[in-house]
Amino acid sequence: MKRGYPESPSSSFGPPQSRFKHNPEGDAQFLEDENTKIFARKVADHYSARTNQTLEEREASPIIHLKKLNNWIKSVLIQLYARRGDAVLDLACGKGGDLIKWDKAKVGYYVGIDIAEGSIEDCRTRYNGEADHHQRRKKFTFPARLICGDCFEMRLDRVLADDAPFDICSCQFALHYSWSTEARARRALANVSALLRPGGIFIGTMPDANVIIKKLREAEALAFGNSVYWVQFDEEFADKKFKSSNPFGIKYKFHLEDAVDCPEWIVPFHVFKLLAEEYDLELVFVKNSHEFVHEYMKKPEYIELMRRLGALGDGNQDQSTLSPDEWEAAYLYLSFVLKKRGQPDRTQANSRRDKGQMQIAKGDILFINSDD
Repeated sequence: MKRGYPESPSSSFGPPQSRFKHNPEGDAQFLEDENTKIFARKVADHYSARTNQTLEEREASPIIHLKKLNNWIKSVLIQLYARRGDAVLDLACGKGGDLIKWDKAKVGYYVGIDIAEGSIEDCRTRYNGEADHHQRRKKFTFPARLICGDCFEMRLDRVLADDAPFDICSCQFALHYSWSTEARARRALANVSALLRPGGIFIGTMPDANVIIKKLREAEALAFGNSVYWVQFDEEFADKKFKSSNPFGIKYKFHLEDAVDCPEWIVPFHVFKLLAEEYDLELVFVKNSHEFVHEYMKKPEYIELMRRLGALGDGNQDQSTLSPDEWEAAYLYLSFVLKKRGQPDRTQANSRRDKGQMQIAKGDILFINSDD
């Protein structure tokens, strides 16, 4: 299960050539062109258009065990790094699929932000207990706020001035959408850094550029995949080489059965690490999903969690476990943990949390845009 490929095939990527200087106060000009905004809107529309599934529909998904495996990985990350009473910032929170995970961690406050209006509305109804297709559950124990806007474009420290600082920030299977331009990548990291307290934790999952580029170079054409996913690069990358002078905007089309069908962007991880350091975010660890499973399945508490989630099935039926094609798809992803420099200060008042609601009405959702 360990990573089965040589030294990073994406090592030709160099550090970003900064076109503007990082300002710790967040006043740098993060400019975007219209094409970038169009792509961001396409991604938002794609996720908004995806309807909530019933339990029966979900269990019939061709990638049900991959979804459960990804949920296990996110659950382990949250269990490892969330603490009772933590204030949580969930970037690209989607339909609120991680709300129960945060509740089990007994966090104290939650702010979710997503670009897709339909997803935020689904998150609201899930938080209120109105649309949980899995079971009728008791109310969540933490107050929450929901915001609709592009967290990779908007400056969030002004919007969340009364809510910050946060103890933990999460961005699951979404940060690569910020890598379409240097401006968006920087804005994403600037937002995380500005809103985390010193010593605060940033957890996330995203595609593993090393694996994707390795598979591209092994493929005869510009596409590769299997029965549950495929990746397609454009002809501009016919030589399968990437300019070290610009590690941003390397776009590919990604399709995952019953989940994703939209453009994504390569995130060369060592460039991501260097860029994060500019914003006082230091790497704690990065692990490919295969390596992650190999390591944490050695621990009894996470073996039991895997059993409860059913990601690896019970072995009683042919379709009851993770298929080889799903396992290959899992190899496309990695998990990371970053920590903000500085000493923790937990003496700050929690008065910020009075903005949260225990029942969120439609009118409570805050909509933000670049004109705000």
